[in-house]
Amino acid sequence: MTFFKYIEGGGIIGYIILALSIVGVAFTISAILRTRRIQLVPEEQVKELKMQADASDFHQALEDCRSEEGDTFLGRIAAAGIDRSLRGPLGGLEARAAMEDAGEDETARLFRVIDPIAVIASVAPLLGLLGTVQGMIGAFETVAGTATRSSAYYETLASNISIALITTFQGLVVAIPCVMVHSWLRNRIDRAASEAGRALEPLAMSLERIGTSFTQDEPRQMSNDE
Repeated sequence: MTFFKYIEGGGIIGYIILALSIVGVAFTISAILRTRRIQLVPEEQVKELKMQADASDFHQALEDCRSEEGDTFLGRIAAAGIDRSLRGPLGGLEARAAMEDAGEDETARLFRVIDPIAVIASVAPLLGLLGTVQGMIGAFETVAGTATRSSAYYETLASNISIALITTFQGLVVAIPCVMVHSWLRNRIDRAASEAGRALEPLAMSLERIGTSFTQDEPRQMSNDE
């Protein structure tokens, strides 16, 4: 059978599965583009944040992270920690927790980007099973409703069985790549989150030092006032 015969042989459900495969390809391309390392953890931004952390230039770091160029997975997490640190003298002690919370939110947002692929991977085999049931019902109706065994009988019976098998085949052809792509993209996002955590460690330590130095200086100020 040719490729087009496989498409036509599935009937209406086969065309639905075909449309679903096209949607899956579109979501896959979009997800791949949105989870590229250059989009999530750019090397230049990592180096810039490290230099700014070493120089304690947090205001400039926050401004860069909130700019259009710095609006990345890494930049949004860093901005959450820096913003929390600059809100008060003790904010540096809470900066790491703020970045962890922001990291979880950003990672969850990326997982939502690839969720449609998982949905397609689940729905496609079910549609194939639906086509199988439809074809088997037609086959049994042909057997039960036809007394004579003419050539038309065998043609109708074969057509219904063909629908049953082809839709199952189509559903699996769509589902298997979607499962593999979804797993690969999840690993890609997890790897980016780990890289972002390692890249932001110097920044988190610098912010914590500010909060720690303030808590150490505060008792001295109180004693001088007394």
